[in-house]
Amino acid sequence: MTITKESFVDLQEKYNKVKKLLEEDSKLDPPNEPHLSKYSARQILIGMKASIENLMRSQSSEGPDTLKLTGAVYLYLGMVSLDTEEPSTGEKYLEKCKEIIEKYADIPEFILITLNMYNQFGILWYHREPEKSQVYLDKAEELYLHYKEKSAPPIDISDLFQTNIETFNSDIALKNMEKIYTLTLYYLAQRQLQMNDYDPIDWALNAATLSQFFMENNGFKQARHHLAASSYMLQKHEKELNEITEQDEVYEAKMETFKHRSADVARCWSKYGLILLARSKERLLNHTDDIDTNCPLSTDLSKLELAADSTISQEDLKNLDFKGIDVTLFESQITDQFVLTLNDARKVFLNSQQWTIKAQEYYTLDDLASDYIEIVLDQSQLYLNLLFFEDCPENQAKLHKRRVNLLEGILDKVNSQYYLQYCRQVWFELGRTYGDILDIKAEKLRESKGRPAPQTLTKINSLSEKSIHHYLNFINSLKNKITGELPAKIQDDEKAYLQALFHIAALYGRYITLDKELQIKKTESSLEYHRLFKEYCDKNTKAKELVPMEYEICKEMVDLLPIKILKLKRS
Repeated sequence: MTITKESFVDLQEKYNKVKKLLEEDSKLDPPNEPHLSKYSARQILIGMKASIENLMRSQSSEGPDTLKLTGAVYLYLGMVSLDTEEPSTGEKYLEKCKEIIEKYADIPEFILITLNMYNQFGILWYHREPEKSQVYLDKAEELYLHYKEKSAPPIDISDLFQTNIETFNSDIALKNMEKIYTLTLYYLAQRQLQMNDYDPIDWALNAATLSQFFMENNGFKQARHHLAASSYMLQKHEKELNEITEQDEVYEAKMETFKHRSADVARCWSKYGLILLARSKERLLNHTDDIDTNCPLSTDLSKLELAADSTISQEDLKNLDFKGIDVTLFESQITDQFVLTLNDARKVFLNSQQWTIKAQEYYTLDDLASDYIEIVLDQSQLYLNLLFFEDCPENQAKLHKRRVNLLEGILDKVNSQYYLQYCRQVWFELGRTYGDILDIKAEKLRESKGRPAPQTLTKINSLSEKSIHHYLNFINSLKNKITGELPAKIQDDEKAYLQALFHIAALYGRYITLDKELQIKKTESSLEYHRLFKEYCDKNTKAKELVPMEYEICKEMVDLLPIKILKLKRS
């Protein structure tokens, strides 16, 4: 059956009232009536249930349109009952939800309802029958992993109450599905911890996996706690391994697994520091007069603003910490707050650097080259993020040089044919890094008084040449291996390709020389790359949208440089 637009509008209005009561009004409830708004929401939900049932009776049929709405309403009724400490009532509503929707579990309209329902069953049975709780949480995890293999995006619960399918936002639905799965993993880990029923390696990896979700959403408080719990579990497991006296093949296999997963957790810690520095940098770059309002200082996920149609509440995120284990020692190694000063940034950097070194003890270039290269690239990004907090130009140049040493070390050690994608990234980064050092040296030259020494000019020109060299390597790597020609349309690295052309054009124009012939040659090369840039954008018009400012500059330079070349030839 199809529900009329008028009925949909009525249900949508009521659903919005329920969301407001649960997510906004409930925070303002008086202490003597802590569930006032939730009780009001329940009354509206009961009315919605009656409205849907009347529609079904009046049209003598039921189908996905009504079942998904009924399932969503029963889910919310169950959640409200559990929140208001009425588990028996909550169980009845959740069982009814399950009866209605379970056979549709992996359909886009039903997936988020089902995952939420399994999580709620997991909470319901957590203290009653932990084994039953585990069954439901396992079902949630299995369903999530199964659905991830599908190409169809999920539909968010709030969108079920919309009349126009064109307005569905699959990005929000995907984010909400990830949030639900994060809670599933957390509930599983907490249950296993309480029942002392876990494999320490798997548990540590799950905790570290959870940390990735938290840090990517600025929840550094929760991310650090989960990483600390992961390290705590690995340390405990290491002590148990060290107590084993018979070091046979089984023991060796366990030690190998321990070393492998310890390196993985070290990489997660390193990522934590890297992302914390990056987000701190973004926060300061985007600051306004009212920084704490427009760029919140909190790194506690439960205090951050959630999407208006999020199926996860602040309440769900409040106490995501593991009971029964003391992780203070590991948490104290690094801050969970945004950094504001060079001194604070350096502490984060040094800790992160130590974790990359630890990870490289296992992920060596000889045995696991791809992982090794990725770790070095992370090290390079750590230096780049630290640079933002460094005001001294000389120190900035030193940090850039360390990046150069790291990146050129990759090129010296790996075969660019086998690791082309990585080398392509390294060439581009080196082109940009040498360009950054050039900027620092050129600024110092502008500020100096008197005639520059010949070696200073040689150094500046050398930096230009090295930057151009690496950008050209990047561009040449995009050529067809058989024809040796660049494709008419660059597919994967189009923006980077255009940026490389633009930088090369600018670098040729910065060459300092008193030799007129050489100056003409460099200016002609600058014109050539400006033209290549413009011609590509004119043929591939959408490419202009990737680099609009650079395109306008190139258009102007293509007109101006021929005049400059002519004047140089005449002088």
